[in-house]
Amino acid sequence: MAFDISDYTRHTAPLDTTGIDFEAFRDRPLDPDTLRVLEYMHDVEHHTICYLRDLLVTEAHVDPTITTFLTFWAHEEHWHGVALGRVLAAHGREAGDERIARLRRTVRPKERWAPLTHAFASAVAGRAFIAVHMTWGAVNEWSTQAGYARVLQRAEHPVLTELLRRIMRQEGRHIDFYASEARRRLDGDRRAQRLTRWALQHLWRPVGASVMPEAEVRHVVRHLFSGADGAAAADRIDRHVDRLPGLAGLGLVRGAIAAIDPQSSLVDCMARTMRRSTGRGAARTDAASTLLSAPGTAITSPRSIARTP
Repeated sequence: MAFDISDYTRHTAPLDTTGIDFEAFRDRPLDPDTLRVLEYMHDVEHHTICYLRDLLVTEAHVDPTITTFLTFWAHEEHWHGVALGRVLAAHGREAGDERIARLRRTVRPKERWAPLTHAFASAVAGRAFIAVHMTWGAVNEWSTQAGYARVLQRAEHPVLTELLRRIMRQEGRHIDFYASEARRRLDGDRRAQRLTRWALQHLWRPVGASVMPEAEVRHVVRHLFSGADGAAAADRIDRHVDRLPGLAGLGLVRGAIAAIDPQSSLVDCMARTMRRSTGRGAARTDAASTLLSAPGTAITSPRSIARTP
C-alpha cells in the first residue's frame, strides 16, 4: 500500500507527553544500563538533522514527496529527543543542547566528510542512489523500533513504557514511509537492488554507530540484542529486510551485531542451536555463558558467527 503523505502531514505533531509523570523517575529511577541506552537514543534522535543534511545533497532533494516527509520526520524526531532528555534530566543526567553540541564537535572525520561523499555517490549512481537511502532509512527505523521495544521490555517501568509506546507510534509511520519507498524503488530495478545490497553488506552499521563512541555502541548492542529475546528482535528485523526486492538472505543485523560484539553473538548462536535440539534454551544459555567465560575459550570470527543458522 502506498504511503499517504498528505495524511501524514495532517497528523504530524510534537510528541504528546500529556500525563507522563517525569517526576516519578525520581522516586523509582531506572537502572544505570537502561539510562546509558537512553543517553545513546537521545543523542541519535537529535542527530537526525545531520542525517537529513546528507540526504538533501543527493538526488532525493528533487522528489517533493521525499522532501515533504523529511521535513516532518526531522520535526518528530527532534521531539523524541526532547522527551528522552526529560527522562535523563529527572535522573540528574546531562541532556539537551550542551550534550548535543559536544557530540557534534567530536564526530569522526568520516562524518564531517559525509555530505561530500553522499553527493559524489549520488552523482555517480543517479536515481538508484535514492533506493539505497530509502532502504537504509527503513533498516534504521526497524532497528529503532525494535530498540525501543527492548528497552521497555527490559526496564519494566510503567512511565517509561507509556512514553516509549507514544514514541513508537510515531516511529511506525516513519517505517511505513521508508519501507514503502524502498520497496517501490527496488522493485524491478536490478541496478538499484545490486547497489543497495552492496551498500548494506559493506557499509551499514547499527543506527548511531557512525557518531557514537565504540564502547557505547557495544553497550547498546549487548543490552538490547543479547539473549533469546534480543536475538528474536534481531531476526525480525532481518526478516523485514529479506522481504525487500533483491535483498533476501543478507543476515544484515545478525552480521552487524556479530561484528560489534562477537562474544555475546556466539552465546546467542549456541543458545539457539541448543534450544532447537533440546527445547531447554534458558538453561543452555546459562551453560553457554559459563563456557565462554572460562579461561582460554576461543571466539570464532564474526563472519562465521553471522552465518550460523
